[in-house]
Amino acid sequence: MPNAEFPHKWGMVVDLDKCTGCQACVVACQAENNIPINTKDYFLQRRAYEWIRIERYWEGEYPNIKARFMPVLCQHCENAPCEPVCPVFATYHNEEGLNVQVYNRCVGTRYCINNCPYQVRMFNFWHPNWPARLENQLNPDVTVRTGGITEKCTFCVQRLRRGEIEVEARGGQRLNDERITGGNYDPACVQACPTNALMFGDLEEPDTAIKPYFDDVNAHPGHGEPDRETRGYRLLEEMNTRPSIIYLKKIDQYPLKGGH
Repeated sequence: MPNAEFPHKWGMVVDLDKCTGCQACVVACQAENNIPINTKDYFLQRRAYEWIRIERYWEGEYPNIKARFMPVLCQHCENAPCEPVCPVFATYHNEEGLNVQVYNRCVGTRYCINNCPYQVRMFNFWHPNWPARLENQLNPDVTVRTGGITEKCTFCVQRLRRGEIEVEARGGQRLNDERITGGNYDPACVQACPTNALMFGDLEEPDTAIKPYFDDVNAHPGHGEPDRETRGYRLLEEMNTRPSIIYLKKIDQYPLKGGH
């Protein structure tokens, strides 16, 4: 933490009513975080590199069907199942609420991958490579991970650190929603989403746009979901992992005949 005067607790809200499944967030994440290009072979082998993926679900029966989209990334759980199983402490929870991965500690046991209920951790089976013409577009702020280690979404921590240094340590101002957006410190997926389906903010900031959703879900946990005033919920809420990402239910103005 560059400036202890400004504590943070980062979180995200995903509005499924706005998501169109365009995968702009997936492409932005790969470009920002030096993720290798996925080929058909990687997908066929189930070894594709993806820090964020768009899950697609079909509702109804052909031809009366609808597609549903859900972005899934590391949930940065407060009670993360991946953390206690790592024998070398390569993944841990930091003071800003992020589930952190230390690449040069990882020895590739993949215990964390097996223990993650969201399946959002990726193992590097090969050393990453890019076509020669694309090597110059790699982000110098992000380490290129070697083969044999695990990686995952970081909420683009390099952008957050840059904002904390420039705005807080040098400028003496708190990194709030306005300064995060104005300074391009949002995670790449949030910045790239054309429908603003992804929202990011600091839960320690009382005026952040995402805080009401977290307050509502935290006030009515688990089986208290019917009492919530918003559309918010957490993925696999019954597992008590307490993710730092809240999803907002989709509003279907034209439901299919016969229901779900």
